[in-house]
Amino acid sequence: MLCARATFSTLVAALAIAAPSQIQAQDLPSVDLGGRIQAQYAHSSVDGAENDFFFRRVRLRADISVNDWITGRIQPDFKGGGASLQDAYVDLAFSEGLNIRIGQFKRPFDLFDLSSSTNLSLIERDGRIEGLGGCPGVGGLCAHNRLTEALEFTGRDQGVMVDGTAGRVEYAVMVSNGEGANASDVNDGKSFSSRVVVAASDDLRVAGKLSVHDYLSDSAETSQAVAFGVDAEWGTWRDGFHAQLSVVSGENWALPIAGDPATFQAIEGWASYYHPLEGDRVVGIEPLLRVGYADANTDGADDAGTLLTPGLMFYFGGRNKIGANMDVYRPQSGGTEYSLKIQTYIYF
Repeated sequence: MLCARATFSTLVAALAIAAPSQIQAQDLPSVDLGGRIQAQYAHSSVDGAENDFFFRRVRLRADISVNDWITGRIQPDFKGGGASLQDAYVDLAFSEGLNIRIGQFKRPFDLFDLSSSTNLSLIERDGRIEGLGGCPGVGGLCAHNRLTEALEFTGRDQGVMVDGTAGRVEYAVMVSNGEGANASDVNDGKSFSSRVVVAASDDLRVAGKLSVHDYLSDSAETSQAVAFGVDAEWGTWRDGFHAQLSVVSGENWALPIAGDPATFQAIEGWASYYHPLEGDRVVGIEPLLRVGYADANTDGADDAGTLLTPGLMFYFGGRNKIGANMDVYRPQSGGTEYSLKIQTYIYF
């Protein structure tokens, strides 16, 4: 008995000595921490609308690297006093031409949506104006990003994506639940998103995109709606002239007409010019202009609107800045409304 106890004690001691060296010998994942804080003030011309200060985004990011081919990201958002998961995925980079992403992330469809809010000079992609609604099927105002996101052709979703590059061509194909972020599937169908980008030159990139969204129809049957389009980008962020243009058309499944979804169309473009400054605090200035037109029902009357957004950004270094946008919206019917937005961007 004493011999058994002695043997057990010796084994425990040996494991205690060996454990630290074994742990040190393992390749532990590396974690890069960061985040963003974006505080906004928004004033609306709509009677009765709330004009207030609020946090637009408060996000913490953890980029995890297990080794040279397995990486991942976790990114929650704490705006509004609550917490919601934005990104949570694992990347398996088999080669430059083949990467597999599994989890929750942005669908590979819309250029504007795929552009990070830390880079965008536009404060709100959809040009939202507090208190303004009425766009058929989607509410709010009729704008390019409002239609594509509210109809679930773009935005975050849960699924698996295959992407990669081959020379001047980039591709991405995703299969997802179709219910958006942090939501379980409600039917037996799946959604499909894809885009192919061609670098026509060092400055110009042109893309084609296709999205198929599955949804439950009024008869509780699984149906599919399709959206497609092209977009182009010239230049890059914080480097002189930069522009993005997108044209999209698709089925407005939230607006059924005689049992079939209506058809929507939208075109939007914006341009900016970043000019560096010789200063200790303000290191750059960037004027910008957006022009967009969207029609929620091409067969209906008075279902379209025009969005105009002039703006100005002041940079303090990198992606840290403060700026203002004036979103001006004119519907086919009704009066023109506007929203002044001022937002600070802290990136770390």
